[in-house]
Amino acid sequence: MYSKYLVSGESVAIISSFALAWFIVGVLVGQRLREESRRSKRGKRSQRRKSKKRVEIYVGNLSYDVRDRDLRKLFEPFGKVVSARIIANKFNGKSKGFGFVEMENRTDSLAAIRALNGKEFRGRKAVVNEAKSRPRD
Repeated sequence: MYSKYLVSGESVAIISSFALAWFIVGVLVGQRLREESRRSKRGKRSQRRKSKKRVEIYVGNLSYDVRDRDLRKLFEPFGKVVSARIIANKFNGKSKGFGFVEMENRTDSLAAIRALNGKEFRGRKAVVNEAKSRPRD
């Protein structure tokens, strides 16, 4: 009764090899598609970063009691400050002694860098320069 459904050993080997081949092709094609979508997303991100004219400034060697608002007040005389943030330890919330300021205009940010680099701020000589961009994913 079940003999018509039985398959010989040779045909099982052929079928399993075809199935394995299709599986491998599917995996490879899927990886290629994911890589291409990552590349296109990276391109869009970099285009967005290039189109935006804001400049991020690194401010280091800060006193540990400096807060975001203090950093903003320090840079406001040079132009419009979009954001100012002090980097803090994620476990205890204490300042790490450096931060970032984002300014609207490149010329204003360069003027601020020239004026504030090496100047004393709250008892320490500040290190101010343009932030090295790093991909943030």
